Parts: sequence; structure tokens; C-alpha cells
Amino acid sequence: MYTVDLHSHTRFFHDRRTLGDLFDPFGARILAKLAQRRGLDGLATTNHDYYTPLEPSAEVELLPGIEITTDRGHVLVVGPDPPSETKPGELTPAEAVELAHERDCAAIVAHPFRNSTIRELEDLPFDAIEVNGKHPRSRPLVEELAADRDLPLVGGSDAHYPFEVGRAYTVVEADRLTPESVVDAIRDGRVSARVSHSRLDRLLRRAYRAIHRRKQVIDPITDPTPGVGSPPGERES
Repeated sequence: MYTVDLHSHTRFFHDRRTLGDLFDPFGARILAKLAQRRGLDGLATTNHDYYTPLEPSAEVELLPGIEITTDRGHVLVVGPDPPSETKPGELTPAEAVELAHERDCAAIVAHPFRNSTIRELEDLPFDAIEVNGKHPRSRPLVEELAADRDLPLVGGSDAHYPFEVGRAYTVVEADRLTPESVVDAIRDGRVSARVSHSRLDRLLRRAYRAIHRRKQVIDPITDPTPGVGSPPGERES
């Protein structure tokens, strides 16, 4: 049994691709060190719309992945051979799922109640739905969605800064930790989502909510904006 953060980013920024490519190996090393300190066994690097192979880490297993920006929201693709690059907004969710499966990867609905309407598509063969570390208060809604779709839940921190890694993670039942074994476990339902409730994580969530309020960013629980938010009622524990 292994603990894996299935949603992390190796850089603090999305623009300046050339600069970012130079930074990514350094960012991955920092993520790996902090993931080890968190007690994780592995993490997937899922940068926005590109994947760059990274050197193996001595601390944790680094799993290949990409976060694809479709025309309806984000899809995590994790497995042995994710696409190297996608154009933001060009693919539909169906095309992203097909691409993932063609490359022997798992296709996961990322943060379904934040800036996404993918949850409205009922017939797509996704492999799992994510409990996202940025908005764990939406978990009851995510659990209901996963039950309706008969899909397993996985956890990912959505870390853009190294100290965020492990806020949410996935317990993977497997004999060994490889990209292939993680994909098999997800498809077989041998995974479960966990959310960290450490003091640091509770403080981070309160701080981020305050920042988002100042920036007037839509909260997926408290703002029922059609296509983005959800009905209020859930509270973070």
C-alpha cells in the first residue's frame, strides 16, 4: 500500500515556457523532498498542458502526468506515457479521455466543482474523480458525483508551491509503485482519497480563503454560480 499525491506542479508560474522548463527539474526536487517529509511514497507531476520527463528522485517515486485544459475544464492524465504537450482549450473532455487511454494512462476529473463543467457529462469513460486539496470542503459533493458515476475517488494537492504538497493524496493498493501499477489500481478501484488535517494545512486553507475573498475568486461551495460553483452547505472540518 502506498500514499501518492496525484496532482502537483513543478513551478510557481505558467508563462515563460523556456524559463519554466529550466526550473522544472529544480522544482521537482523540492517537491520530492517535501513529499518525503510528509510521509508520501510518490507524487505525480501534472503541469498544465505539458509533460517533461524528469530524473528519478531518491526521496519518492515521481510519476509522469499532465493536466490537460479542455474546453470544459481540467483533466488529469497519469500513467507511463502522458502526452508531451496539449494546446489549452483545444481538446474536448472526450478527446482528452481518449488520448489518455490510447497512451495507457488514467483519465481523472480534476477539481470537478471549480472552474469546470465536466461533471455534467455523464457518459465519458473517466477512471476516477479527484478530491482536490485546494477545496476539500467540496468533498461531500465530489463523493456524491463519484457514487453517481460509479467511479473511485483519488486525492491530489494541486500544489503550485512545494509546501502545499500532500494536502490531499491517494492511498494506492499495489504490490509496487510504478506508473502502470497506479493506473491499474485506479481502474480496479483499489484507491481512496485522503485529506490532510494537520495544523499547517488548516492554517493554509484559512489563509487561501481570505486571499480568494480579497481577489473575489469564486468559491466552489459558497458561490453557486452556474457551471462553476455548487450549493452552499458544506463546511471544512
